[in-house]
Amino acid sequence: MKKEFTWRKLFNDLHLWLGLASGLVLFVVCLTGTLFTFHTEIEEALEPQKYEVQVPANAVALSPDELTAQLQTSQKGKVTALQISQDPTKPYRLTLKKEGGEKGGKGKGEQAKSAAGPAAAKGGEGKKGGPGGKGGSGGGRGTTYLVDQYTGEVKGTTEGPASEFFHTVEGLHRTLMVKAEPGTLNWGKIVVGAATIIFVFIILSGLVIWFPKKLKNWKQGLKIKTSGNWKRLNHDLHNTLGFYSSFLLLIMALTGLCWSFEWYRDGASALLGDKIFKQRAEKPLNSDPAGFAAQKPTLAEMIAIADGLLPYEGNYRISLPPDSAAAVVLNKTQSGFFTLAASDKVQLDQYTGKALKVEKFEDKKLNEQIAASVRGLHLGEIFGTFSKIIYFISCLIATSLPITGTLIWWNKLKKKSAKQVATRRPAVSKV
Repeated sequence: MKKEFTWRKLFNDLHLWLGLASGLVLFVVCLTGTLFTFHTEIEEALEPQKYEVQVPANAVALSPDELTAQLQTSQKGKVTALQISQDPTKPYRLTLKKEGGEKGGKGKGEQAKSAAGPAAAKGGEGKKGGPGGKGGSGGGRGTTYLVDQYTGEVKGTTEGPASEFFHTVEGLHRTLMVKAEPGTLNWGKIVVGAATIIFVFIILSGLVIWFPKKLKNWKQGLKIKTSGNWKRLNHDLHNTLGFYSSFLLLIMALTGLCWSFEWYRDGASALLGDKIFKQRAEKPLNSDPAGFAAQKPTLAEMIAIADGLLPYEGNYRISLPPDSAAAVVLNKTQSGFFTLAASDKVQLDQYTGKALKVEKFEDKKLNEQIAASVRGLHLGEIFGTFSKIIYFISCLIATSLPITGTLIWWNKLKKKSAKQVATRRPAVSKV
């Protein structure tokens, strides 16, 4: 007898078959996302001597200008950006591009961009590369050096023993390590993007299935029955943990698609009324050479001006002007266990130190704040370490869902097969 159509059965079938079709890809994407969440902390923990400096008694840090000049002389290149932490035990990070470009073929940073596909090769979508990111030991964005601000000692670069591993993890997460030449289609990226779209429908259909047929039984979906058999435990792990993590997983999926498809990113930008990732394409304002007197303001003076405009303790990321016409760009963010990872931006005339533009995150409209926070929302950095812990747990749950879901399907399949065998078995006649 044919079963009657119900919407619940439709959503259940969609959830099942979409999950089976994309399960392997989603397992890889979720697992690598879980591993990548704390990659910065892991890399720093592996080489604490590079990422920590001893603060001498009554010591005063050397000026950023002096440190910049020293590094440019020793490494024969040009410093393009600096990162200054509010934590005095953290070294300064100076990103330097060698004179005449990097030699010796592709460095690790360039390899990561190649694996990420044409969009990343253009510098528009990298998660941690470039000035202010992890940097590489090669590639067009330069190398990020860790410099002791009290002694001027170069402690090393941001490349370390785990860097290659995390480059691979990121490549798997974004393109399944499929490489493509600039300007060509990256099929790995498309497969990941398609699986992410499917994941959105899996989450939504899963929420529909989660609601019980009888509303009075809704509390059952909020707890895991550990006293039941392994099949019941597996079902509850899938059903309950999937429900608790669904909201964050939906955010991760919807924001992650901004890296996968340009059409999606453009559509999301149009919906928000503000361009996503626009800060990466923005050029600094122009400085006016006519205002130049005898000497340009030092970087220390620039930071003091920015502190006056943004009067709070925070981390600085300073982009130095690429030519004689551009402004100095200072991005300032607060840090802490539970702190909104939002950047305020100041642009100063490189000749006079005059503030050309001040952009405070809190002054932006809600739609602009959301557009500017897409990266933080996807990586879990939006509320510092607190949100990264929550994201890590949610990603770990997401990694388990294809496994527990497949086991539920397999158990139902075996149960159905057993019933069919039982109905075919001839009845034993009694004598």
